[in-house]
Amino acid sequence: MEEKIVYVALSADMLHPGHLETIEKARQLGGVIIGLLTDKAIASYKRLPLLSFDHRKIIAENIKGVKEVVPQETLDYTDNLRKLRPDYVVHGDDWKEGVQKETRQKVIEVLKEWGGELVEVPNKGTVSSTKLQEALKEIGTTPELRLKTLRRLLSAKPIVRVLEAHNGLTGLIVEHTKIIKDSQPREFDAMWISSLTEATAKGKPDIEFPDLSSRTNVLQDILEGTTKPIIFDGDTGGQTEHFVYLVRTLERLGISAVIIEDKVGLKKNSLFGTEVFQQQEEVHKFADKITTGKKAQVSDDFMIIARIESLILGKGIYDAIIRAKAYIEAGADAIMIHSKEKDANEIIKFCNEYSKFEKKVPLVAVPSAYSHVTEKELADLGVNIVIYANHLLRSAYPAMKKTAESILMNDRAKEAEEFCMSINDILTLIPGGK
Repeated sequence: MEEKIVYVALSADMLHPGHLETIEKARQLGGVIIGLLTDKAIASYKRLPLLSFDHRKIIAENIKGVKEVVPQETLDYTDNLRKLRPDYVVHGDDWKEGVQKETRQKVIEVLKEWGGELVEVPNKGTVSSTKLQEALKEIGTTPELRLKTLRRLLSAKPIVRVLEAHNGLTGLIVEHTKIIKDSQPREFDAMWISSLTEATAKGKPDIEFPDLSSRTNVLQDILEGTTKPIIFDGDTGGQTEHFVYLVRTLERLGISAVIIEDKVGLKKNSLFGTEVFQQQEEVHKFADKITTGKKAQVSDDFMIIARIESLILGKGIYDAIIRAKAYIEAGADAIMIHSKEKDANEIIKFCNEYSKFEKKVPLVAVPSAYSHVTEKELADLGVNIVIYANHLLRSAYPAMKKTAESILMNDRAKEAEEFCMSINDILTLIPGGK
């Protein structure tokens, strides 16, 4: 009698007894085929797996009773099921509620097409892989693992969502803030270490004043309490000879990417536009800086992202396109296009032209001015990374100022309490504080 086909979808990022019980049940029913979820499939409903697909595939192939491992490209089983037409699908019974509830129902409907059956293994209080991931996150990460994560996110997600952090506390906010929207968990994928918000938090102007040593101290505070990848605002990158050392320092710390802007001279914030004097670097000189930086890095994982200021300085789309092509040829791992116009028309035109490039790299947008544009709209334009560049500091300042004014107005703190978290919450906010 021909052996029955049994399909089991698996992440294989962290195996625990519940997974093994499910596979053992499947093995009793026939020949087991593992549908191994890709990074993209897993990232669509929870955090990027710790191990790459290739590493997880090796694990799955070596589980007792597994005959074959095939990729499952989406959370939806449909394509693989119709291709393999298994007699059984085996899964734990813990997907009757939550994110995978709809997936379960779709599996049942598809199996009916050829008389297949869903077999569910009771969840007897086995360990949750999600909880295991959370426990590992508490332990922390290594520079090497953190460094690699941004490139993996770019491969796995339609758009990578990045929020500004300027100290250890804001780093924790980016790390832990999570919501459920449309039954799907949402969180930030990475952190943006902004020179503007760092300088402002120190009470200094945004003129590239804090040196690398000072900024490294802030980085260390953020690195100690977080695990998500970090994109570092490198301003102009300084002299080409100095940029080499910036690249090596950031890579050694486990930073995933540095963004440098193609301006020269005393740095002024881009959103001033032409209201202040700002000078763009010659194309070939900035391209040389990129190439030199790429040669200095040790691993292939670190990214140098070229930020184009042509739209900011009124030089137009054509100049931005010329620079984008030159910087890509010089070795830039991504292009950031910046604009201070609120209608986003410049960004849309640039993205449309960029889509025609024969040689492209990931595209980065920073919608500080055109904040009405949604992530989906940016993704549809071809944007791969969206950076919310200064929102935590900008939201903190009005709240703190309002609290200070309330104390002055009332000669006491009672009325200001409504703007504040409780004393107990602040004491216990950081692990180890109690």
